[in-house]
Amino acid sequence: MARKQKELRELSVDELATIRRENKEESLNLRVQKESGQLENPARIRQLRREVARIETVLTQKRAEQANA
Repeated sequence: MARKQKELRELSVDELATIRRENKEESLNLRVQKESGQLENPARIRQLRREVARIETVLTQKRAEQANA
């Protein structure tokens, strides 16, 4: 499920890290399915990659805010 930037900003650092880990695991599983020819929705790989990037961005911003506080 794709999350919007605003939704991601409302989550805690721990929640974001958990979601990132789950997305990376799903991405790995999809890549394995792709190689074995069983992938049903190839666009999902791209969606996950972008969502992980969004999460990384928000995590970086939150950590910078914590360091400045």
